Amino acid sequence: MTKSKSKNLPRFGSLDELVNFFDTHDLGEYWSEMPDAHFEVDIKRKTHLFAIDTELANKLTEIAKNREISSEALINTWLKEKIQEQM
Repeated sequence: MTKSKSKNLPRFGSLDELVNFFDTHDLGEYWSEMPDAHFEVDIKRKTHLFAIDTELANKLTEIAKNREISSEALINTWLKEKIQEQM
């Protein structure tokens, strides 16, 4: 019979103690002690990437910073406005 390479996981009084422990220990040595994680992923939003000119991107970033919004929000707002003009 093969000897298990996993070690027994110590008990922790807090999440911080657990995090600090694994900052200095190899998770792989305790793998068999880890609980199974079950979760579902339901991605409804798609992200589309478009290449834009570097100078244009820099200007957009600057404008977005001045307005205290993300570049993504600024671009989406402007594109929606432009599309509405075409309708």
